[in-house]
Amino acid sequence: MQVRQFAVLLGLTAMAVGCGGEGEPAPVEMTPGLQAFVGARIIDGTGAAAVENGVLVVRDGRIEAVGASDSVNVPADAEQIDVSGRTIMPGMINAHGHVNNLQGLDPVDYTEAQVESQLGLYARYGVTTVFSLGGDGPESMAVRDRQESPDLDLARIYVAGDIVIGPSPEEAIEQVNAVAESGADVVKIRVDDNLGTGTKMTPETYQAVINASHERGLKLTAHMYYLEDAIGLLEAGADLLAHSVRDTEVDDRLITLLRDSGICYCPTLMREVSTYVYESRPDWFDDEFFSKEVDPAVIAELDSEEWRERSMRPNNQTYKTQLEVAKANLKTLSDAGIPIAMGTDTGPAARFQGYFEHGELALMVEAGLTPMQAIVAATSSAARCMEVDADLGSLQAGKWADFLVLGANPLDDIANTQSLETVYIAGNVVPGA
Repeated sequence: MQVRQFAVLLGLTAMAVGCGGEGEPAPVEMTPGLQAFVGARIIDGTGAAAVENGVLVVRDGRIEAVGASDSVNVPADAEQIDVSGRTIMPGMINAHGHVNNLQGLDPVDYTEAQVESQLGLYARYGVTTVFSLGGDGPESMAVRDRQESPDLDLARIYVAGDIVIGPSPEEAIEQVNAVAESGADVVKIRVDDNLGTGTKMTPETYQAVINASHERGLKLTAHMYYLEDAIGLLEAGADLLAHSVRDTEVDDRLITLLRDSGICYCPTLMREVSTYVYESRPDWFDDEFFSKEVDPAVIAELDSEEWRERSMRPNNQTYKTQLEVAKANLKTLSDAGIPIAMGTDTGPAARFQGYFEHGELALMVEAGLTPMQAIVAATSSAARCMEVDADLGSLQAGKWADFLVLGANPLDDIANTQSLETVYIAGNVVPGA
């Protein structure tokens, strides 16, 4: 009898504790995968004014609600994360990058682990999606095919596969078919003579490539340099100009073609910087935001006489001069309402993945865009241009929760994107960011 009475007493005590005591509500059990980020300034990536004291609710890797604190109901069972005094913006989308077989300045085996390593690097810098435009193999595609997961904590990747080079229309069509059958997301061509040192793809061949790509349901992204080639590619039906026009100022013909077609322009200004900048020691070598991810041996090699001489070669100095043309053309096209997609051509040696994307935003602003315009180019505009905006590019309900937490406001100074504190992909903290 005494044992029974003691058991009843224990049960009553447990009930009292579980109810929080007389007159107190029972504690709410937190729902796994449900988070509410409260108190931050929120830049949603669409170009709309920032929301002060905002709330971002994430459930199972996707955004459930976002807005001002007085308009968003915070679920009682959500883990609340106080981000007061911070700024939240979407993760950056690089419409023209590369994921390849380089580690530092040296080639390594091209494996899934290598792909994931580079995507981790992009992610730690706040680049949460990369379009790798050329040189991509089945290893990249295997990583891509696993990324539609609420457990993701690497940058997302989309790929162009092998670059189509021709040279004949018949050969080029065969190459397009091989790219399509490989599972690539887009097709990439180069229409450039490298300042007169190479042979340029002919209009007949790139027309055949564009037609074949469209027949296979793939968009065509085009490397180009000259104004006349940009115009020819647009008239032939190209779907993205993946570099700047750099030989001369853009004209009304190009603006009209871009406006009428809705085709996007990807300036890749940091690509030009990479060709000449090592003629002297870049300031960023002493920037901790850069050096934290770079082997000191790489910095030492680039800060050498060999790389100085390489950067002083005539073609590289031409790119240096024509960077100013590229910047002026970006401003002209932006003012004309042409959609801009941020891209950098990072991935080749000495084009630093992740860090250069912040430099690209700074150059866009230097060219005359506002910080908000640069952010839109790196988020919702890039997503629309690359046709992934149903899931990515802006902080809106239903989309993946890929976003950055910054310590300072990038609308005050675009350099504040480097005040990066935390990166989230599918609501998951990116390790080491």
